[in-house]
Amino acid sequence: METSLHRQLKELYCREDSGREVRVGKYRIDAVADGVLVEIQQASLGALRQKIAALLKSHRVLVVKPLALRKTIIKRTALAGAPPAESRRISPKHDTIFHMFDDLVHFVDVFPNRRLTLEVLLTEQEEHRVSKPVRRRRYQKDYRVVDRSLAGVIERRTFRTARDLRALLPPGLEEFFTTEQLAELSGIPRWLAQKMAYCLRMTGGVRVVGKRGRATLYRAPRPRKAA
Repeated sequence: METSLHRQLKELYCREDSGREVRVGKYRIDAVADGVLVEIQQASLGALRQKIAALLKSHRVLVVKPLALRKTIIKRTALAGAPPAESRRISPKHDTIFHMFDDLVHFVDVFPNRRLTLEVLLTEQEEHRVSKPVRRRRYQKDYRVVDRSLAGVIERRTFRTARDLRALLPPGLEEFFTTEQLAELSGIPRWLAQKMAYCLRMTGGVRVVGKRGRATLYRAPRPRKAA
């Protein structure tokens, strides 16, 4: 079932109804705008690999990845004979631009490509939940998500090349660095810094040059000075 978020983003990128949900060959495309195929992906980018690789052979493609910089959780509970009660709270969890690498690790065999643009949206979202019956197992959630909607777009970041990805390396990072240093200066967990380094390495943004102790040592090329 399509979420409100997905529908709203299709409308944001293509105002004409006729340009949305278009068939291109054997694929259904979210939207076509100014000759560019637009695919909006809330789930893993890896699920789009084969589809995007096939479309890039003959089309320009824009892949839109929304991240929730801020999320409001709206929860509804229903009691017998009473109208649903609603509660709202701000989720303590939030995405940053670096969370794109959690998905990009499954997409580096497609990105970069001269016909491909990846646009990451830092958004404000609302997540709508309804209560479920009492959990049978401890790990089961006591709610289910019934919809997600867009409250606003805070920032857009566009990526076309490995250089665009490398621009996310934090100021003050040494030319030779480990993922521990990358995590500390970026303010992200080590596991996410490792995924970031992997994506940069696979796309040519950085390269492995050896070891520092037991840690892998990376090198980021310095920009050339103007003559």
